This record gives sequence, structure tokens and C-alpha cells, in this order.
Amino acid sequence: MTTTPEVDGYRVVKNLGIIGAECAFGMNVFKDLFSSVSDIVGGRSGAIQSTLRDARTASLTDLKREAYQKGANAVIGVSLDYSEFSGGGKSMLFVAVTGTAVVIEALAE
Repeated sequence: MTTTPEVDGYRVVKNLGIIGAECAFGMNVFKDLFSSVSDIVGGRSGAIQSTLRDARTASLTDLKREAYQKGANAVIGVSLDYSEFSGGGKSMLFVAVTGTAVVIEALAE
């Protein structure tokens, strides 16, 4: 998987289309509390960073699975989008990942 439109040393031999994966993680009251403290005193929120990392990893894993199911051996043009939804006392972190599933082969030297 790569964010670039091509892979050095390889060529795309088949484009299998756009694929995507999404992941939503709930933020519990303790993570919300710790992030509020970080907002007040400054610094990074380890709890939120960990949740974002978990959501990104889960989304990329799902994207790989979808590519494999389509017969791809690579995903190019990968894009990640992060959002936060909140309301009614609840917060959710949302990660959406898209890319193009392709079959690539090494260039002849």
C-alpha cells in the first residue's frame, strides 16, 4: 500500500477500482476527561493518539483485505481521512481510508 499513484520499479497491469474501509472508535468518559485536561494544560493526549492509531491500523487492515478479495497485489493512491463526531455526551473518532486496488508487476531490467 502506498499513498503515491505508482510504485517505483513496478507497473500497473490491471486497475481493479476504488476500494475503501471505515472504522469508528468510541471515546469513553476517561479518554474524554484526559483529553480535556490536555486541552487545558497543553500537551498531547496519549489516550486519543492511541485510539487514532488503532482506528488507522484497523482501517488499513480492512483495506488490504478488500484489495486481496478483489485479486489485487497492491493499493495505490491511499488516502486517510479523520473525523470526530460528538453529541449527546458521546464522542466517536472516525477514520475513512480509500485507495485504488491494482495488480502490479516488476519492470523488466
